Amino acid sequence: MKRNIVLTGFMGTGKTSTGKNLSQKLGRHFIDLDHFIEEKYQMKIPEMFSKYGEEFFREKEREVVDEISNRRGIIIATGGGTVKDPRNVEKLRENGIIVCLTSDVRTISTRTDHRGSRPVLDREKDRLAAIEKLLEERQIFYDQCDITVDTSNKSPMQVVDEICAYLKARGV
Repeated sequence: MKRNIVLTGFMGTGKTSTGKNLSQKLGRHFIDLDHFIEEKYQMKIPEMFSKYGEEFFREKEREVVDEISNRRGIIIATGGGTVKDPRNVEKLRENGIIVCLTSDVRTISTRTDHRGSRPVLDREKDRLAAIEKLLEERQIFYDQCDITVDTSNKSPMQVVDEICAYLKARGV
Protein backbone atom coordinates (compact mmCIF):
# COMPACT_ATOMS: atom_id res chain seq x y z
CA MET A 1 0.00 0.00 0.00
CA LYS A 2 1.39 3.36 -1.02
CA ARG A 3 1.16 5.99 1.69
CA ASN A 4 0.07 9.51 0.92
CA ILE A 5 2.60 12.31 1.05
CA VAL A 6 1.08 15.28 2.82
CA LEU A 7 2.71 18.68 2.38
CA THR A 8 1.94 21.20 5.06
CA GLY A 9 3.48 24.39 6.34
CA PHE A 10 2.82 28.09 6.38
CA MET A 11 1.44 29.89 3.34
CA GLY A 12 4.11 30.78 0.82
CA THR A 13 6.47 27.93 1.70
CA GLY A 14 5.95 26.18 -1.65
CA LYS A 15 3.43 23.44 -0.92
CA THR A 16 1.65 23.68 -4.27
CA SER A 17 4.76 23.98 -6.45
CA THR A 18 6.50 21.22 -4.51
CA GLY A 19 3.40 19.03 -4.73
CA LYS A 20 3.17 19.43 -8.51
CA ASN A 21 6.86 18.65 -8.98
CA LEU A 22 6.74 15.71 -6.57
CA SER A 23 3.70 14.40 -8.40
CA GLN A 24 5.56 14.44 -11.71
CA LYS A 25 8.67 12.84 -10.29
CA LEU A 26 6.83 10.04 -8.48
CA GLY A 27 3.99 9.57 -10.97
CA ARG A 28 1.34 10.14 -8.33
CA HIS A 29 -1.87 12.13 -8.40
CA PHE A 30 -1.65 15.58 -6.78
CA ILE A 31 -4.44 17.34 -4.88
CA ASP A 32 -4.16 20.91 -3.67
CA LEU A 33 -6.61 20.99 -0.76
CA ASP A 34 -7.49 24.68 -1.16
CA HIS A 35 -8.22 24.27 -4.87
CA PHE A 36 -10.24 21.13 -4.15
CA ILE A 37 -12.34 23.07 -1.60
CA GLU A 38 -12.91 25.91 -4.05
CA GLU A 39 -14.06 23.53 -6.77
CA LYS A 40 -16.22 21.41 -4.49
CA TYR A 41 -18.05 24.37 -2.94
CA GLN A 42 -17.95 26.58 -6.06
CA MET A 43 -16.49 29.51 -4.12
CA LYS A 44 -13.04 31.04 -3.75
CA ILE A 45 -11.56 30.82 -0.26
CA PRO A 46 -11.29 34.61 0.22
CA GLU A 47 -15.00 34.80 -0.61
CA MET A 48 -15.78 32.08 1.97
CA PHE A 49 -13.88 34.04 4.58
CA SER A 50 -15.59 37.34 3.79
CA LYS A 51 -19.14 35.93 3.44
CA TYR A 52 -19.18 33.24 6.12
CA GLY A 53 -16.06 33.62 8.26
CA GLU A 54 -13.04 31.49 9.01
CA GLU A 55 -14.96 28.88 11.03
CA PHE A 56 -17.16 28.10 8.01
CA PHE A 57 -14.05 27.59 5.90
CA ARG A 58 -12.42 25.38 8.57
CA GLU A 59 -15.56 23.23 8.67
CA LYS A 60 -15.41 22.73 4.89
CA GLU A 61 -11.70 22.03 5.18
CA ARG A 62 -12.36 19.27 7.76
CA GLU A 63 -14.96 17.69 5.47
CA VAL A 64 -12.52 17.63 2.57
CA VAL A 65 -9.65 16.28 4.70
CA ASP A 66 -11.94 13.41 5.77
CA GLU A 67 -12.74 12.68 2.13
CA ILE A 68 -9.24 13.01 0.66
CA SER A 69 -7.28 11.29 3.43
CA ASN A 70 -9.00 7.99 2.66
CA ARG A 71 -7.38 7.84 -0.77
CA ARG A 72 -4.12 5.97 -1.29
CA GLY A 73 -0.81 6.89 -2.87
CA ILE A 74 -1.54 10.56 -3.56
CA ILE A 75 0.25 13.79 -2.81
CA ILE A 76 -1.76 16.34 -0.84
CA ALA A 77 -0.86 20.01 -0.34
CA THR A 78 -2.78 21.35 2.64
CA GLY A 79 -3.68 24.92 3.43
CA GLY A 80 -1.41 26.72 5.86
CA GLY A 81 -3.84 26.38 8.76
CA THR A 82 -5.06 22.83 8.13
CA VAL A 83 -2.82 21.42 10.86
CA LYS A 84 -4.39 23.70 13.50
CA ASP A 85 -7.17 21.13 13.81
CA PRO A 86 -5.94 17.94 15.54
CA ARG A 87 -8.63 15.91 13.74
CA ASN A 88 -7.14 16.93 10.40
CA VAL A 89 -3.65 15.88 11.48
CA GLU A 90 -4.96 12.56 12.80
CA LYS A 91 -6.83 11.81 9.56
CA LEU A 92 -3.90 12.81 7.33
CA ARG A 93 -1.43 10.79 9.40
CA GLU A 94 -3.52 7.58 9.27
CA ASN A 95 -2.41 6.95 5.69
CA GLY A 96 0.26 9.56 5.14
CA ILE A 97 3.68 10.91 5.84
CA ILE A 98 3.46 14.56 6.83
CA VAL A 99 6.12 16.86 5.40
CA CYS A 100 6.38 20.39 6.77
CA LEU A 101 7.77 23.00 4.41
CA THR A 102 9.25 26.06 6.10
CA SER A 103 10.78 29.34 5.02
CA ASP A 104 12.17 32.37 6.75
CA VAL A 105 9.80 35.26 7.47
CA ARG A 106 11.17 37.55 4.73
CA THR A 107 10.83 34.85 2.07
CA ILE A 108 7.26 34.15 3.15
CA SER A 109 6.48 37.86 3.09
CA THR A 110 7.84 38.21 -0.44
CA ARG A 111 5.98 35.12 -1.67
CA THR A 112 2.65 36.24 -0.13
CA ASP A 113 2.68 39.96 -0.84
CA HIS A 114 -0.15 39.83 -3.42
CA ARG A 115 -3.25 41.07 -1.61
CA GLY A 116 -6.59 39.40 -2.22
CA SER A 117 -5.46 35.80 -2.18
CA ARG A 118 -4.36 35.37 1.45
CA PRO A 119 -7.39 36.18 3.65
CA VAL A 120 -5.59 35.55 6.94
CA LEU A 121 -2.87 38.07 6.01
CA ASP A 122 -4.95 40.49 3.94
CA ARG A 123 -6.78 41.78 7.01
CA GLU A 124 -3.49 42.75 8.71
CA LYS A 125 -1.84 46.16 8.40
CA ASP A 126 1.66 44.89 9.25
CA ARG A 127 1.99 41.69 7.22
CA LEU A 128 5.52 40.92 8.44
CA ALA A 129 4.44 41.10 12.09
CA ALA A 130 1.36 39.02 11.28
CA ILE A 131 3.50 36.35 9.61
CA GLU A 132 5.83 36.22 12.61
CA LYS A 133 2.91 35.94 15.04
CA LEU A 134 1.12 33.24 13.03
CA LEU A 135 4.33 31.24 12.57
CA GLU A 136 4.91 31.34 16.31
CA GLU A 137 1.31 30.26 17.03
CA ARG A 138 1.45 27.41 14.52
CA GLN A 139 4.95 26.12 15.31
CA ILE A 140 3.58 23.60 17.80
CA PHE A 141 1.50 22.08 15.00
CA TYR A 142 4.32 22.10 12.46
CA ASP A 143 6.58 20.36 15.00
CA GLN A 144 4.31 17.27 14.77
CA CYS A 145 5.37 16.58 11.19
CA ASP A 146 7.52 13.62 10.17
CA ILE A 147 10.08 15.75 8.31
CA THR A 148 10.74 19.47 7.92
CA VAL A 149 12.30 20.96 4.79
CA ASP A 150 13.36 24.62 4.64
CA THR A 151 12.50 25.96 1.19
CA SER A 152 13.92 29.48 1.65
CA ASN A 153 16.94 29.16 -0.62
CA LYS A 154 16.08 26.03 -2.59
CA SER A 155 14.50 25.46 -5.95
CA PRO A 156 11.32 23.38 -6.03
CA MET A 157 13.32 20.47 -7.46
CA GLN A 158 15.88 20.66 -4.64
CA VAL A 159 12.99 20.44 -2.17
CA VAL A 160 11.55 17.46 -4.07
CA ASP A 161 14.94 15.71 -4.06
CA GLU A 162 15.25 16.20 -0.29
CA ILE A 163 11.77 14.76 0.29
CA CYS A 164 12.48 11.82 -2.02
CA ALA A 165 15.75 11.07 -0.19
CA TYR A 166 13.83 11.00 3.11
CA LEU A 167 11.16 8.69 1.67
CA LYS A 168 13.75 6.37 0.13
CA ALA A 169 15.71 6.13 3.38
CA ARG A 170 12.51 4.99 5.11
CA GLY A 171 11.46 2.56 2.39
CA VAL A 172 8.40 4.56 1.37
